[in-house]
Amino acid sequence: MNLNQLIPTALIAATVLASFAAFNNSALMERYQFQVGRIRYSKQYDRLLSSGFVHNDWMHLFFNMLTLYFFSPVIIMVYGVFVFLALYLGAIVAGNAFSLWLYKTRPGYTAVGASGGVSGILFASISLDPLNGILFFFIPMTAWIFATLYFAYSVTMLLRPRPWDNIGHAAHLGGAVVGMLCVAVLSPYFFARNIVYISIMSLPLLYLAYELLFNKKVR
Repeated sequence: MNLNQLIPTALIAATVLASFAAFNNSALMERYQFQVGRIRYSKQYDRLLSSGFVHNDWMHLFFNMLTLYFFSPVIIMVYGVFVFLALYLGAIVAGNAFSLWLYKTRPGYTAVGASGGVSGILFASISLDPLNGILFFFIPMTAWIFATLYFAYSVTMLLRPRPWDNIGHAAHLGGAVVGMLCVAVLSPYFFARNIVYISIMSLPLLYLAYELLFNKKVR
């Protein structure tokens, strides 16, 4: 097994083991989950990263790791395994940092999961080839259409939350933006070539920025 296989495999294994341990240990979950108050007032900044290695349940863990497994080879093939690692971990931190800013007045807000990092890898892959076909719950669709619908749903749920929704949409969106920016910086040719599709994908993000910056709307 070479590094290109070893590093993503090790990430998945570490996440599965940490999540399994947290499933059976509430104190462990509480210590490593993302929590606004603990980060802001107790300076436990490690939670910005550690929360990406614990999950709420097996389904949450399964879908995150499955997406990472299928899309990590794309980023590794184009940029190498160390850029993949930096992007994945950086997107987790960036997604949580966005959540920290957005929910800074809610010290009790908590979240767990690798979704920020997974979104970074997924949306970097889509930005490289938005015309690629993907399966979403066994429904085939073009990648840029999936991305547009994903952003529209996440922005809607973030701005107009439902009582039953406990998904960390802010972390998803923050991680996804990091993935897109990674392609813009490292592969400006591909980014420029796909700018029409990327622009359409980004329309919900522009609406979110308007609501947050001008209407001061937060969850």
